[in-house]
Amino acid sequence: MTDSSETIVPDTQHRGIIARLPQLPRDLAQLARFDRPIGWWLLFWPCAWGLWLTGTGVQWQLLLLFLLGSIAMRGAGCVYNDIIDAELDRKVARTAARPVASGRVSKTTAWLWLVALCLIGLAVLLQLRWEAQLIALASLALVAGYPFMKRITWWPQAWLGMVFTWGALVGWFSMRSDHLDALAALYAGAALWVIGFDTIYALQDREDDALVGIRSSALRLGGKVRSGVAVFYLGAISLWILAFWLLRPDPVALLALLPVSLHLLWQVATLDTEDASNPLDRFRSNRFAGGLMAAACFVVGNAGA
Repeated sequence: MTDSSETIVPDTQHRGIIARLPQLPRDLAQLARFDRPIGWWLLFWPCAWGLWLTGTGVQWQLLLLFLLGSIAMRGAGCVYNDIIDAELDRKVARTAARPVASGRVSKTTAWLWLVALCLIGLAVLLQLRWEAQLIALASLALVAGYPFMKRITWWPQAWLGMVFTWGALVGWFSMRSDHLDALAALYAGAALWVIGFDTIYALQDREDDALVGIRSSALRLGGKVRSGVAVFYLGAISLWILAFWLLRPDPVALLALLPVSLHLLWQVATLDTEDASNPLDRFRSNRFAGGLMAAACFVVGNAGA
């Protein structure tokens, strides 16, 4: 049997430009997870879904603003999470070397870095129409509460599902404020998608989480993780079908969901819950799932426009 300690992928990996930075800038980059772009891709794609499903075209300027905002706010969220979870992170092999948990970055410095990232997010926010600004601001309470969910519920992934897909609402309200039924179905499906992929991600920490008292859907599901993920993904696809149908009741339009549906099916079919590297690979593949869903939203939203 393979020693799991040999296959743990720590959160402090750094490559390329980040590896060449002096110590403090490197630690700040790691604190904001700039070395792990998968997080801001997963935050950005729902923004693109909401925007492109409005049927208003590509909207390059808004897309770039959403991308910048996703990078900054995902970084801010990670910094906040690491400040709150420093004591817990020290007890988990994958997170023990994080900058705050290891003591390389003080909490004061981390708070200052958090404010700087939030100011970038604010600059992006001010470029949006007022409806989208209000929607974006409403997410702050959810973001603030997330780090505490793993202490009080077995389903912190459900809370993350609400937080990480909020961009779909912001993207939609950036251009229009009607068809809220279709938007609600899109958002609910996106939340189930996040629960599914974050359950996969949580497989990496099951042993350590159980030892230190952290709760997760991966622990709650036990030996039924693959079935659970399948249910979440099936629910996501079903709600996305509903969203598309409410917006454009055309059976042909639903074919746009076939690529992302097949990709999620592949994730479930090839998920190995006992292999330390397999869940991380399947989790990271959701950057492509997000892109496939974005393409589907663009096709359905702009068909016949």
